[in-house]
Parts: sequence; structure tokens; C-alpha cells
Amino acid sequence: MDPELRDGGLSLNLEGPVEQPAPLDITPADLAALAEVEAELDTRWPETKIDPTLDRMELLMDLLGNPERSFPAIHVAGTNGKTSTVRMIESLMRAFSRRTGRTTSPHLQLATERIAIDGRPIHPRDYVRIWREIQPYVEMVDARSDVPMSKFEVLTAMAYAAFADAPVDVAVVEVGMGGRWDATNVINSDVAVVMPVGLDHTDYLGDSIEQIAGEKAGIIKSRWDSDDLLTPPDNVAIVAEQTPEALRVILERAVSVDAAVARYGQEFGVVASGVAVGGQQVTLRGLAGEYTDIFLPLSGEHQAANAACALAAVEAFFGAGAGRPLDVELVRQGFAQVQSPSRLERVRSAPTVFIDATHNPHGAQALAKAIGRDFSFRRLIGVVGVLGDKDARGILTALEPVFDEVICTQTHSPRALEAEGLAEYAVEIFGDERVHVADALPNAIALAVDLAEEGEQVSGSGVIITGSVVTAGEARTLFGKEPA
Repeated sequence: MDPELRDGGLSLNLEGPVEQPAPLDITPADLAALAEVEAELDTRWPETKIDPTLDRMELLMDLLGNPERSFPAIHVAGTNGKTSTVRMIESLMRAFSRRTGRTTSPHLQLATERIAIDGRPIHPRDYVRIWREIQPYVEMVDARSDVPMSKFEVLTAMAYAAFADAPVDVAVVEVGMGGRWDATNVINSDVAVVMPVGLDHTDYLGDSIEQIAGEKAGIIKSRWDSDDLLTPPDNVAIVAEQTPEALRVILERAVSVDAAVARYGQEFGVVASGVAVGGQQVTLRGLAGEYTDIFLPLSGEHQAANAACALAAVEAFFGAGAGRPLDVELVRQGFAQVQSPSRLERVRSAPTVFIDATHNPHGAQALAKAIGRDFSFRRLIGVVGVLGDKDARGILTALEPVFDEVICTQTHSPRALEAEGLAEYAVEIFGDERVHVADALPNAIALAVDLAEEGEQVSGSGVIITGSVVTAGEARTLFGKEPA
């Protein structure tokens, strides 16, 4: 099968296999109704505009009968690794026969990706139905508030309503931004996971690691925050590898709310990680002992570390401890079926093309390290498109050692940094001869493939498309990948 890369009327024949998932039962009418709802919701404040309070969410939850209290939850915050870790936790839970709800943000291709039941995005018809059901209550909150509910607040409420309706056995919830006043934080989770904290969203979270860590640690709750004071939930904080400054703040929060703490590198971690075909083979040290011979279909040491955090979170949820490990076969099954789209996701071979949703310097450093450890490219071309509010220089600097040449481009997002502006930064970092400019992503990908194929040897050459979640999502669509 020779897939075609399409953008409107443009058709680029790029040879190489593209793995196609089973088609979803989604009609043009479903997509039209979804687009109508999205247009309505887009009139609300976007995720880049924040009024830091939980008042609106708490009022809406009350009006809806508190759906967020109808399921136990694992809550995941942090700067990088949240989405992959959420997907790993959820996959493990499904391996243990639990019905799951999952929220992630932002989405790659369709808004329905943000709300998943049993590992699949909800159908557009359900997305539309749930919005129509809660819309009158959202409008009541709007009428009582100085600031109307934001789109993210509404989507979070829709997710909690969907989970209550399903019903799910456990929800795995990704924080949108920060933690303390993030809309998702109306839940009182059984397990709070704080992934690595770095400098990002400094306009909203603070301009120091300590301030940002304090916001993200706000998801760690006191067990007495529960309404059921006779049987309050356990509260466990799973803490990923952190800088000393971030770790101190997170531990202070945990102590202040009497939460049990498990730290990466102390109570749990990665024993061994080696490259394998299609991912890596890992041995993890969990809270209850070692789990060996685990295949993880994701590349990079950072994904092994994410897996350790996910395993510890699931162990904590089930109360596993010394002498009471989880069933290792189910753990292996859960990790083997993990999918994390646009995390070094291969979408083509000869030359190999990967998509990665890296969007900040911390993530770009992890990507560069993964490329260096897991792959041996003869020639590697980067296609980079960055949003205007991100640290483009930091991203390019982190990727410069692994890219032979870079193509600067831009997406359709109104927030996109113009390709020419990105190229100015790239020339400072890569030098003029290694930098190219393409004003649209399809043209950039076609140029990257041409550059990778230069010379007689195509084997060993590759292309990586990265720089933002929007770039990754548009690239997935161009390569015919279904939302996941």
C-alpha cells in the first residue's frame, strides 16, 4: 500500500507502509455535529487564557450531582510525561479488568480524544450528547459568575459526566495546566502522580521551578478532604525524578496533607532498560518488588521512567506492598498494549518517518537522548513547527546535536510561530547551511523526505516531525492515522 499525504488538493506520494487501525463508525453527519459543538465551545476562553479558581467547577459539579465523586481516580500532573504515563496507567488498569475513564489534553486530531472510555475516544455522538445535556447547567454557572466557564472547564465536566454515566471503575486524569486550581482538581484522587517539573507556562504558574512545583503539587490532597469522613480514601503521592528544588516543594506539600510518598529512585525505579525491536525491554522496581521481562512499545529512557511511575501508581491504587506484588503477567500485558500516539511514533519506513509531540526544551532534551540511545541514523532531518508562546530557541538548541538538517515550518494554528521567524532562531543555532524553510507542513515533510533520500543510500536515513502537539496532530492526519 502506498499511502498518500494529503493537504486539501495537494497529494504527495510518499512510499512506505502506514499501519491503519480499524475504521471507526463515524459518519459525516457525526463530524458535522461535532464541528458545530466545537465552534460553540471555541467561543469560550481557550486553554491559554486562565482565571485561576475552582469556584466555577465546584458550582457546576454541585448542579450536576457531583459526578466526580462517583469513581476513584488517579490524578497526574507535571511538565512532561503526563500523557504517556496516563496512557500506561490506564492500560495497566484495563489489564486488571477495570473499566477505565481517561482524560488527556490537548488533543492531537479530534476533541473526542480528550475523553476515553476503556481506552477508546468517545464517539462524536456521545461528545455532542453530553454537551447538550450539561449545557443548561453550564449556562447557569455562567450567569452566576463574573467570568464564564472556559472551554477546558466544560470539557473536564463533560469527562466526569461521561465517566459517571459509563460507569467507570477508575478514572485516570491528566492535569491541563498546573494543578492547584486546574479544572480537573475538583476530584479527590486516591493516588496523585507528579511527573518531572520544568519551566513551562511561566506566565501562569510562576517563573521559578519552586513556584511551578508548588502549583503542580496542589493535586496532592489530604485524606480528610473526602466527604466520607468515616472511610476517607488513602492518599498516596507518586513522585517522578525531580530537581532538588522541585522535590523539596513537592515533599513539603505531601507532609502538610499527611500523604504517603513514593519517590522515583528511592521507593521505585528502573532496574534495567534495553533497546528492543519496536520499543524496549525493561525491568522495573515497583513498590512491591521487581517486575522483569516487560516489553514497552515506546522508545527512550524517559518512557522507561514513565513506566516506573505508572506501575507505582497502580500498585499504590491496589494497595500492593512488600510481599504483595501485582500479577506480573497482567503487568506485562498492560505495558505491551500501551499506545501513546505522537511519542516517537513511526508512520513510514524507507526513509523512516517519526512524529513526536515535543513542545518544550525539557521534552526536546528527552527526545534527543532517546534518538541517541535507541536509533543509529545515517542522516536525520528534523521538521519543526513551534507555537509562538513556546521556547523555540530552547527546543532547537536541544535538538541541534541529533539533526543533520532542520526544516522550519508552521501549522494552521493561529498561535503558530511563522516559519521565517523560527528559521531566524534556527540559523543562530544550526548555521545557515543546515536550515531550510517551508511555509506549510506538507511541503516541509516532502522536502525532508527528499533530503533524507539524497545519495544512493536511503537505508539508515530518517525524518522526525516535532515542535508542538499541533504539529504532531496535523502530521498524523496527513499520514492517515486515526485519532486514538
